[in-house]
Amino acid sequence: MTIDKTLKQTALHEKHLAHGARMVNFGGWDMPLHYGSQIEEHHRVRRDAGVFDVSHMTVMDITGAGARAYLRRLLAAEIDAMSMPGRALYSCMLNPRGGVIDDVIVYYTGQDRYRLVANAATRDRVLAWTTELARDHGVRPKVLDELAMLAVQGPAARERLVAQLDGDAGPIAQRLGYFHVAEIGDTWVARTGYTGEDGFEVLLPAAAAPALWQRLVDAGVAPAGLGARDTLRLEAGLNLYGAEMSEEITPLQCGLAWSISWQPEREFVGRKALAEEREAGVTRKRVGLVVEGRGLPRAHQKVLFENGEEGEVTSGGFSPTLGAPIALARVPVTSGERCEVESRGQRLPARVVRPPFVRNGKACIPTVS
Repeated sequence: MTIDKTLKQTALHEKHLAHGARMVNFGGWDMPLHYGSQIEEHHRVRRDAGVFDVSHMTVMDITGAGARAYLRRLLAAEIDAMSMPGRALYSCMLNPRGGVIDDVIVYYTGQDRYRLVANAATRDRVLAWTTELARDHGVRPKVLDELAMLAVQGPAARERLVAQLDGDAGPIAQRLGYFHVAEIGDTWVARTGYTGEDGFEVLLPAAAAPALWQRLVDAGVAPAGLGARDTLRLEAGLNLYGAEMSEEITPLQCGLAWSISWQPEREFVGRKALAEEREAGVTRKRVGLVVEGRGLPRAHQKVLFENGEEGEVTSGGFSPTLGAPIALARVPVTSGERCEVESRGQRLPARVVRPPFVRNGKACIPTVS
């Protein structure tokens, strides 16, 4: 195997190669696409547990007296909703036009102490934006490239992970509630994820990550790559940055209106543009599609409605759990419940559904034929 030395590598790179991973360039990182079977990895996560290397994501600490005011300006969600340390919150980081610079999870871990996890693909823009905005609040985001991050996901994730954590981390993780986080020494354990299953994300020093990854694999947790991560998140109806979200798409248009906090005293970046859009009437919305018959919907294909309106597939593919082609699409808010996807000269009949397609291993939509 030829290794591209220009790509960045995580602390688990040698583990991936030793496990026979097919490696791909993902946002400048040499990352595992799969370890032999994307479908098998998908099913292992839905039915048992899998472990993903997500160390390429951008992690930063925000501390100091101005941290709270800074995050209330930076994020569309209200961080004060995290009433006590040990909580996590999903939010969008917006530009002044209301477009999504990135979606992030922010953790509240103590007085004036927060940790923020952003996507890998948006790293440069996120760092530039967070640094620029920080100047007005006397804080400096500190990037933590010395950490690695593992996502252990699936209905057996808790049992499998707890048994492999050292010291007090196991018992603490055992009691951890959904969207809660615990800091145990130099290890962080958060009950969060991106698959629609129960699961945990573990942040730890990079040097310690290979040993934990190996213990998990030896205990029967399946190594899972980017391919399975994408089919799992698609089934879960979760947005992907660059597909459902971008700097040109607002949270109101991509199914994330629920994440915006509108308290009158908050002046977060993008609020004015969002308020104007809401007042004028949102014209586009995110929906799910289930294609009836054969043929796979793919990103950027047209979605055609009987009334002449058109939309666009933002993510699409085959759902291993449902055994059917599915997609997320951005369509006019006035569109109907039936449509066709224009794919390679064919028109694929599809019905419009409300995501998610699958949650906690169960179908969330009527059985497909």
